[in-house]
Amino acid sequence: MGDTTVTVPNGRTSAAPRPAGDRTGRALLRRVRAPRRPRLWFEILLIAVSYWTYSLVRNAVPEQKAQALRNADWIWEVQQQLGIAVEESVNHAVNSVTWLVVGMNYYYATLHFVVTLGVLVWLYRSHPGRYAATRLVLFATTGVALVGYYLFPLAPPRLMNGGNFIDTVMVHQTWGSMASGNLKNMSNQYAAMPSMHIGWSVWCGLTVFALASVPWVRILGLLYPALTLVVIVATANHFWLDAVGGVLCLAFGYAVARLWYGSGPYALPRRVAARGKGERRVAGGEGAVTAARGEGTAGVGAASGSPGETEGDADVDDGARTGATDGGAGADALSGTGRPAP
Repeated sequence: MGDTTVTVPNGRTSAAPRPAGDRTGRALLRRVRAPRRPRLWFEILLIAVSYWTYSLVRNAVPEQKAQALRNADWIWEVQQQLGIAVEESVNHAVNSVTWLVVGMNYYYATLHFVVTLGVLVWLYRSHPGRYAATRLVLFATTGVALVGYYLFPLAPPRLMNGGNFIDTVMVHQTWGSMASGNLKNMSNQYAAMPSMHIGWSVWCGLTVFALASVPWVRILGLLYPALTLVVIVATANHFWLDAVGGVLCLAFGYAVARLWYGSGPYALPRRVAARGKGERRVAGGEGAVTAARGEGTAGVGAASGSPGETEGDADVDDGARTGATDGGAGADALSGTGRPAP
C-alpha cells in the first residue's frame, strides 16, 4: 500500500508515516545489502569453506562416463557444423613445441588459482567497498557451474573415444592436472562443461580492466582470459563451447550481484566507513537525523517533520564529495533556522 497524504497545519501536505514494522524491515534490508568493509578472518574462512564445498560437490557428482562421452561426441559434431572444430589442430601444433606445451601445462595447473586469489587480495586491500559484490559474482558463477556439471556431464577432448587428441600432461609428464596422471582419481574427469578456467579468468580480466589505474595492467587483464582460452584448448582439456558455458555462468553471477546490490559491483563506492564507526544518530522531538562523521566528509540526513526516525545508513565513500558538509549545517538542519553554512 502507498503512503497516505495528509494536510498539516501550515497548509503543506505530507506523507503519513509508514508503520514501524515496515520501516524496520526496509532499514534491515538496506543494511544487509549495503557495501561494508570486509573482515580478513571472515573472508579467509569463507573462501576456504566455499572452495572445499565446491570441490566436494563437484567430485560427488556421478561421473556418468557413458553419457559424458556421448555428450563429447555431440559437442564435437556441433562444432564441426559451425566450422570451429579446430581444437585438435591447435593441440597437435602446440604439442610439437616442447617448451611451449610444458609451460601451458603448468599455466593450466597453477594460474587458475594464483591469479584469482591475487585479484581477491587486491580487491580486499584497494577496493574494500567493491570487494563483497565482486566476490559474490565469483561465488554465484561457481555455484551455477555445479548445476552444469550435474546436468551435462562432459568428457574433455583428450578422453574422447576414437579421438586423436594428445593428453599433454601425460605425454610430457608434467605436474598439476587434477584430471590426469596420479591425481586423476581426486577429481571428476567428466566435469568439463562449463569451463571455470574461463569463468574465473574472465572475472579476473574484467575486474582488473575496470578498476586498475595503470594502462598496461588493464591490458594484461584483458590478455589473461584470452591466453587462458588458448591454453585450455591446446592442452585438450576443453572444447571452445565449454568456454562459452563459462562465460554464461559468469553473466549469471553478475546478474545476481546487480540484483542484490542494485548496481554493478564496479560502480559501488571504492571505500566505505568501518561498521560501527563514523555514524551518529541524533534524535529530536520532531524526527531523527543520521549524520556521518569523517575526515573531510559528512552526510547529513534531513528531519522528516513527522514523528519517528529517518531511515538510512550513512556509509560514505572516502573520496565522495557531498553537498551536506559540516557540523554547523547539521545543527541548523536540526534547529530549523535554515541559515546557510558558513
